[in-house]
Amino acid sequence: MAHPDSTDRSFAENALSSWREQEKKAVQLLKVAGDLRFDRSTELVIFRHDVYDCRPSKLLNTHLVAARKYVGKAIPIDLTLFLAEGILGMVNLPPAKIDIGKLAMEWIEEGYSDDRLHEFLNAKLSVTLQAGQQPDAEGRDVVLYGFGRIGRLVARRIIATTGSGDQLRLKAIVLRPKMKDRQAEAHKRAALLQDDSIHGAFHGTVEVSDGGSHLLINGNPVHLIFASSPSEIDYTQYGIRNALLIDNTGVWRDNESLQIHKRPGISQVLLTAPGKGIPNIVYGVNQEDLRASPTHDIFCAASCTTNAIVPILKVIDAQYGIEKGHIETVHSYTSDQNLLDNFHKKPRRGRAAAINMVLTSTGAASAVAKVLPGLAGKLTGNAVRVPTPNVSLAIMNLSVRKATSVDDLNESLRRAALYGDLVEQIHFSTSDEYVSSHAVGMTTTSVLDAPSTIVSNDGKTITLYAWYDNEFGYTCQVVRLAKFAANVRRFSYY
Repeated sequence: MAHPDSTDRSFAENALSSWREQEKKAVQLLKVAGDLRFDRSTELVIFRHDVYDCRPSKLLNTHLVAARKYVGKAIPIDLTLFLAEGILGMVNLPPAKIDIGKLAMEWIEEGYSDDRLHEFLNAKLSVTLQAGQQPDAEGRDVVLYGFGRIGRLVARRIIATTGSGDQLRLKAIVLRPKMKDRQAEAHKRAALLQDDSIHGAFHGTVEVSDGGSHLLINGNPVHLIFASSPSEIDYTQYGIRNALLIDNTGVWRDNESLQIHKRPGISQVLLTAPGKGIPNIVYGVNQEDLRASPTHDIFCAASCTTNAIVPILKVIDAQYGIEKGHIETVHSYTSDQNLLDNFHKKPRRGRAAAINMVLTSTGAASAVAKVLPGLAGKLTGNAVRVPTPNVSLAIMNLSVRKATSVDDLNESLRRAALYGDLVEQIHFSTSDEYVSSHAVGMTTTSVLDAPSTIVSNDGKTITLYAWYDNEFGYTCQVVRLAKFAANVRRFSYY
């Protein structure tokens, strides 16, 4: 009979050996993901989590944790590696973004065997892009006007998804000068991009050129243009042509004032705030409105809260019919508030943000009607700013026509998070330990907190809780919309 200590030691060694083998396969998968990214302009994700530039242990954790939310069990790394290698071997696959987690789930559910790999991948991925929707193979230049919280995250996201350069290419950042020494200011701007107190270190390199005229970000030379007004700039002098300008200052917010950005070299303007007299777009819901709009050259990505709630509201309205409702947002403080008590033109916001809960207004409920006209006049809304620096919570209390149950309601939202047009927008959490910090860095617009769902006895009053990273999640929507407007968005399989 083996000694207990010997048995325990053998078990531990076997477990560690097994983990090492799993990590080796994760490294192999990362290698395949890199080859696809740079040689085939194809990006791999697993249940909306990026695969490229990920640690092997984190990748394994995603296989375990993320998969359980959707399929109830872990997805084997052996299978995703097998599928990824098959994708790499496909000859006619167009540039794409592919969720190998979903592919693996379908492989298991549909009972495919290894000798049918090519049949499976061809059935799932061999698509013919519709005429007129072929992505622009040349990519599009992007100019960031402003470099604050959202601007820096947009820069990170664009650089992280640049790949072989056939989508969005960050060419310039426009700054209102704060210092006389441009070199010193450029270094300060670079430092803010390199390290963020909430979102951590940038995964790459940021260098400043002599004289502070450029940032070199992961090998991408980006002009730093110092200007007090858009009217001062001729972008063609910087080699910029037919560019999409992303205004993240919020200074100009209607069609007339945003025209100031229509300078030589700029063909489209995207505002990262709600706008007046321009299309308000929540990507995944009403982006086709942009193509139909006569003012499609100037448009906006609505607000972070609107992006968080509209996809969920669309699902609920389609399934159950929303009669009325109230949206309460518990929102992290923003730079619009004061660090210490001081004057502010809006009620209550003058109080110190980090030590007060501040009741304030939000236009998100009324803004829903700009995206989902059928809900006009049906929703009210308010907000409470709270002493956290990022991640907010939307509480949606809704009256619906069709009675439902907690299980039925959650299943509808789980399916919406896995299938259809809103998989990039809705994430689904079954964890009863989920708190706001877990949502930091989420690429979706919201995370539906399934254990918190409430349904009244008659099934016609429902309450939903959705977490959202009001900085990075919103940024990902801005970049998706930018790719769509610039006609460089790839075929996606989710």
